[in-house]
Amino acid sequence: MSAAQRRSVILGTGSELPNKIITNEDLERLVETSDEWITVRTGIKQRRVLEEGKGNADMAYHAALRALEDADLEAKDLDAIVMGTVTADYPFPSSACVLEDMLGARKAFSFDVNAACSGFLNALAVSDSFIRSGLINNALVVGSDALSRLLNWEDRTTCILFGDAAGAVVLGASENGDKGILSTRLRTDGSHVKTLYVPAGGSRNPTNPETVQNNEHTITMNGKEVFKTAVRSMEEISRQALKDAGVTIDQVSLVIPHQANRRIIEALAERLHVPMEKVMINLDKYGNTSAASVPVALDEARRTGRIKAGDVVLLNAFGAGFAWGAAVGRF
Repeated sequence: MSAAQRRSVILGTGSELPNKIITNEDLERLVETSDEWITVRTGIKQRRVLEEGKGNADMAYHAALRALEDADLEAKDLDAIVMGTVTADYPFPSSACVLEDMLGARKAFSFDVNAACSGFLNALAVSDSFIRSGLINNALVVGSDALSRLLNWEDRTTCILFGDAAGAVVLGASENGDKGILSTRLRTDGSHVKTLYVPAGGSRNPTNPETVQNNEHTITMNGKEVFKTAVRSMEEISRQALKDAGVTIDQVSLVIPHQANRRIIEALAERLHVPMEKVMINLDKYGNTSAASVPVALDEARRTGRIKAGDVVLLNAFGAGFAWGAAVGRF
């Protein structure tokens, strides 16, 4: 198969949600908030939390198994594992390496991509490039995050938003020009680093008793600035990805956006002139699951029949960094 003819296609999808559910009513007992306040401002009703003693790779493992089964591929045949995450099991090595060992994927090379909520789209774009170039023939692409581990449960501006989950897709090389990943686009703007970040725990501000006492190992966010930038950025990059793919917005069957906030999703749909019935939303059940949100929604859309053969799907996301991206694919 010549590199010039190659395109990556999605062979299978899978997802994993922890069993523990925290509802808005549960949060009412932790912080000054209410179900109505959370629902109106975010659209979130509940979220999942990873059980104690489990790590990020444990969720990714189950999502990966389902994706591999869907793709009819064995882990031993994987060429690469690329995971989007900001909540790796350890400072190093990567969670992708942990996952590789759990799967027994001895042939694969593996690494993490840190792009926060855009992590899956970054991992997808990298894997797609590897396949198009002929370097590999397949890849397991994962978005997995346990942001509950980074939450201050006394901060009502952040603890209401996030949940834990993992999603995965298996990409394979194909010469079928009618389907596959048609385009990917990625952007960042590092001037917004401190708009959404975890202040301590890295080399700049290492862990010490004071950082722990001050809750500096938890998520800090300027929500208004994130909202304002997210809508505009996702609209622009989505239009760029559609242009690259030679597809108009009217030809898109389903938009799968990052599941951060219903208001952001509705504003994005309005700016793209997409009716809400063509937009996938499941954040009411899971909250913002960071890098997992797009692949989890993609898997749910496939398994519930919202994506059919020949459908064009637009994926987009926005997260800390700021980092954002979009991809267009035909199934």
